[in-house]
Amino acid sequence: MSNTDETPPGQRGRTREGQSGVQSVDRAISVLEILAREGQAGVTEVAAEIGVHKSTAFRLLAALEERDLVEQNSERGSYRLAFGILRLASAIPTRIDLTRQAQPVVDELAAKLDETVNLAVVQEHYAVNVQQARGSAAVSSHNWVGQLTPLHATSSGKVLLAHMPAERRLEILRTAGQPRLTEHTVTDRARLLAELDAVCGGALGTAYEEMEIGLNAAAVPVRDHTGTVVGALSVSGPAFRFGRAEIEAAEADLRDAGDAIGHRMGWMG
Repeated sequence: MSNTDETPPGQRGRTREGQSGVQSVDRAISVLEILAREGQAGVTEVAAEIGVHKSTAFRLLAALEERDLVEQNSERGSYRLAFGILRLASAIPTRIDLTRQAQPVVDELAAKLDETVNLAVVQEHYAVNVQQARGSAAVSSHNWVGQLTPLHATSSGKVLLAHMPAERRLEILRTAGQPRLTEHTVTDRARLLAELDAVCGGALGTAYEEMEIGLNAAAVPVRDHTGTVVGALSVSGPAFRFGRAEIEAAEADLRDAGDAIGHRMGWMG
């Protein structure tokens, strides 16, 4: 009879031990993710979610507590993340490059929507596009990478403005103004501020032929590990095929992509 286990007899114990160790690591990471998502949780809740006995969940939490990664809330008997997490995380942000983290997400979204996707950040009083990907339908589209675009007349710019402190937003608008670029550009300050308030409240940033006749766009925020908006992800296309209905249809994918970049940057939201 052949033995289906080709592992040498002397190594089988070590293999099982290794598998057990990997499983423990996986469970410990799951515990951290649960606490990051829920804020706090008790032993019973953790055990139920990862599918283990309460004694196993308690041992996992105790091991994490010993390393200062979780701490117990004495008032409620539940656990939450501890400052040891910050010690580990502090080494990461300085090495994270937004464009590098965003690249696969930007490429995937452009292929899915078959339109042009850009990632923009603030530079002085402008939005500058730092990354772009184009769908097959946008082969002849303009290359926006490295170009400065007005904050008040672009979807990305509106997202970036909306999530700034109010004082900085007003300073930029006073300095840069709201020049009319097309007949659709919003030049009224009160109207723009109302639109920015809506974007800050969760609405899409949109620009319908406001910077260039025939070009529509929509954008969502991109957050870093602290939850701060550090960029804006936009999708744009010619008005004849990327109108309000198409933007509405693309919204869920655009938001998912913006969140995906944020998660790659360490955002837990």
